Amino acid sequence: MMRLRNLAVALACLVACSRASAAPRPGGPDQGEAADDQMPAPNPQARVPVANNVVLVHGLYADGSCWLDVIRYLQSAGLKVTAVQNPLVSLAADTAAIRRILALQDGPTVLVGHSFAGTLISETGMHPIVSALVYVAARAPDAGEDFGALAAKFPRPPASAGVVKANGFFWLSEEAFLRDFAGDLEPARARALYAVQGRVADALVTTRTTVAAWKTKPTWYQVSTQDRTIDPELERFLAKRMKATTVELPSSHLSLLSHPREIADLILTAAGRKVVNADLR
Repeated sequence: MMRLRNLAVALACLVACSRASAAPRPGGPDQGEAADDQMPAPNPQARVPVANNVVLVHGLYADGSCWLDVIRYLQSAGLKVTAVQNPLVSLAADTAAIRRILALQDGPTVLVGHSFAGTLISETGMHPIVSALVYVAARAPDAGEDFGALAAKFPRPPASAGVVKANGFFWLSEEAFLRDFAGDLEPARARALYAVQGRVADALVTTRTTVAAWKTKPTWYQVSTQDRTIDPELERFLAKRMKATTVELPSSHLSLLSHPREIADLILTAAGRKVVNADLR
């Protein structure tokens, strides 16, 4: 995969450059396995229409407020932004929440998913109003794929040891949340985010998807190189499999909070827009 050391230069080149691909690393599937099982995604980034709308989807252990810093950048660029509040109860309920928001958009829309929400945007991204997909340190299952079996081929992320379960729901312990989920945020902010994390129904993560929109829609992917919630090598594998235009950030799993400008720039590129020039933090 192309190593993008200078993010500002990389983002300016994303549309014109060929899509980045990551070589498999030790502990992950080899090239033959990926090539035999997956059809390459076309992802015609050069033909992506200019989008005025962005729909942001949060993952597990979070709510829509995790996008606030990114939203400020996108709104400053003149985009209409909506953050979905996922119920975190089932694939059907969570994708229905996204489709309700997509139905309200008035033109080409970039659909963005963080973490588990990559599963949700893969399932809903074939909506005709969706012009591009952006995966932020996210899952990206193929249709019908056992994602847990795929993830098991990579090192187990430290956050998984901090999962707490009760009565058909699960969440992260405070220690795991602060250390493994939000490790590069200020402690006070991380604790506030811990207080609003959603309780996740077991059924949400056990149901397999039926669609892989990334096989058809232009796709971008951000890898968090210091991720302790999804293994970075798994993220690289997913980005390569999708033939997504890819950037890497030295970030925890919450890159949308520790690097909001860079995430906003990636979304703006997918929307066919100029990147942000001002630092709003």
